[in-house]
Amino acid sequence: MRYYLIAGEASGDLQGAALIEALKQHDPQAEFRFWGGDLMAQASGSLPVVHQKERAFMGLWEVISHLGTIRRHLKLCKQDIQAWKPDVVVPVDHPGFNMRMAAFAKKQGFKVAYFIAPKAWAWKKKRAFTLARNTDIVLSILPFEPSFFKSYKVAIRYVGNPLWDKISVFQPNPVFPSVHGFKKPVIALLPGSRMQEITRILPSMLEAALRLDGYEVAIACAPDFKPEFYQSFLSLGKKIHLLHGETYQLLAHAKVALVTSGTATLETALLGCPQVVCYRTSGLTYLAARLILKIRYISLVNIIMDREVVPERIQERMSANMLEQDLKELLSGPRADKMTVDYQELRKMMGSTGAAERAAIEIIGLFRNFKN
Repeated sequence: MRYYLIAGEASGDLQGAALIEALKQHDPQAEFRFWGGDLMAQASGSLPVVHQKERAFMGLWEVISHLGTIRRHLKLCKQDIQAWKPDVVVPVDHPGFNMRMAAFAKKQGFKVAYFIAPKAWAWKKKRAFTLARNTDIVLSILPFEPSFFKSYKVAIRYVGNPLWDKISVFQPNPVFPSVHGFKKPVIALLPGSRMQEITRILPSMLEAALRLDGYEVAIACAPDFKPEFYQSFLSLGKKIHLLHGETYQLLAHAKVALVTSGTATLETALLGCPQVVCYRTSGLTYLAARLILKIRYISLVNIIMDREVVPERIQERMSANMLEQDLKELLSGPRADKMTVDYQELRKMMGSTGAAERAAIEIIGLFRNFKN
């Protein structure tokens, strides 16, 4: 079979790569064409049509300012799908772009399996009707989503979460601290994977973490940025460790983490590291989000648990003073112990491993049922 996957950011690249590997196991004749990043390229053995780093626009103003590029990408993707003629189109998350591509693919007669459901439960609930109309199946990775989407007549399956698959086989390296020269307990900083969020969030993270004596600070660098990019933030006269491709090892050995809202918050929780969730965007984007968001929390951990498990610091509340206080509480009080207990409950809610494999089986079965 021929699979056309469309991912748009680092988390989608990670999930898309896991799905590609699973599809290859169950379909030895599989052919792939995709929009994504380095992980999907490694899994598929081919290069993306367009790399995700060319499409990582975050926030209302950023999207508006890049409308020309987005339109060109939409046109290119449509043309490429028509030319390649896949058996199934697999949008991976990234709803602003992928909902349009799902509608186009369905209209052209292609089968559509949407992997990682758009967060219509957070905003734009009417988008669920559109999803039902333009997909053959939706593969959910969050346990509460099927009950929401089924009320909108969406054909949906909860397959588990590929992050859990990856984390379940992860083994901390006991010599990791010595290899990187850590002589004190470590505070991990995960400032995100897109330039806009790193620029807005990392300075406050750094300022807060560096105020605490007796700890070393390490930044988990995004794969699409070179060390020189992060060096521009390191003007505070203290040594900062820059780590590439070792985020799980860092979280496994860190005492606490400051984490930009997104998939990384769930990874941090599943790895058992106490965390503070951070987020800051443009004023215009934040104002628009406040008007349309229908949820109480922004972090996946709190959304899944439906209560505050991890503190969330957003916009003006994401100050260095506030983050410093949060770090002190997690490092010295009972809050971290309570978070650890909540993390154990979260793991049970996520279900068993094998999410990517179940998703692959659903996609292959969809096409075979269609042919029959």
